[in-house]
Order: sequence, then C-alpha cells, then structure tokens
Amino acid sequence: MICKLISIKAGLALVMLGLLFGIGLGVTFGINEALFETYVARGIAAHPELHDANSSEKIWRYAQRAHFHATGIAAFSIGLLLLVSASSLKQRSKTITAILIGLGGCYPLAWFTMFIVAPTLGTDAAHTHPVTELLTYIGVGGLLLGAAILFANLFLGLFSERNDTW
Repeated sequence: MICKLISIKAGLALVMLGLLFGIGLGVTFGINEALFETYVARGIAAHPELHDANSSEKIWRYAQRAHFHATGIAAFSIGLLLLVSASSLKQRSKTITAILIGLGGCYPLAWFTMFIVAPTLGTDAAHTHPVTELLTYIGVGGLLLGAAILFANLFLGLFSERNDTW
C-alpha cells in the first residue's frame, strides 16, 4: 500500500495541509470567535465609507466559507487521490494529477484572503483582489484539471501505463 502512495505523496501533502487549515480554523473559531469578530469590526470602523450594514456579516461569512471549503475539498480530494493511486495512470501522470488535485486547497485560501482584506478594502474589492483571483484560479483550475485527467484515465483509458481500456 505504501508503494502505491509514493506517486501521490506531494498531492496528499497539499490535501493534508488544506485539511489541517480547515480544522485549525474551526478550532480557532471555537476557542476565540471574538478574535475574528474584533478584526472585522476594527477594519470596518477604520474604513466606514467602504461598508454597508451587511458588511460585518458578509466578511465573517468569508472566514466560515474558508473553513467549510477547506475541510470539504480536502475530504473528497483524499478520495480522488486514492483513485489516482489505484488507477492505471503512468507514474509521472499520477504525480502530476495528485498535485493538481492537491492544488484545490488554494480555493479555500481565496475565501480566507477575502476575509483578511475585506475590512480595509471593502467586500467588492476583496472579491477582485489579485491574490483572491489567483488562488481561485489555481484552486479551481488545478482541481478540475486533475479530476479530468483521472476521469479520462478511469473511463477512457487515457494516460494509461498499459494500453487496455477495460
């Protein structure tokens, strides 16, 4: 079993980091939710011209979405990585596919970036912040491309180590 995991180790490390990030956020919410609320309130108070009555709630929701997406994406990515390890992909393709799937963990970081920058930039600007957009494209693009390669292998026999399809 360990030998099958070697080719997906880098992707698995990325997924585990994403899972730890999501769990860490959840633990931090439980221990000190006021830390997040205070951060948001101070940022809004310093830049009231950028915010409306719903800003505080929206920004807090960004942090929650980072937590939800980190744990959710990591959970199903572990399943995808197990399929990668059991697939007929070439070893190099397994590594690349696993890394692409692991990059899906960048998407929750986009939500967390929005949480960090929204109090000082406003909620609209947080959505279009260059770091937010970069993390979104890397996360979603990597996950979709990795899943597409895996599905192409599993159902069409593409990128296979051996030439039989079924």
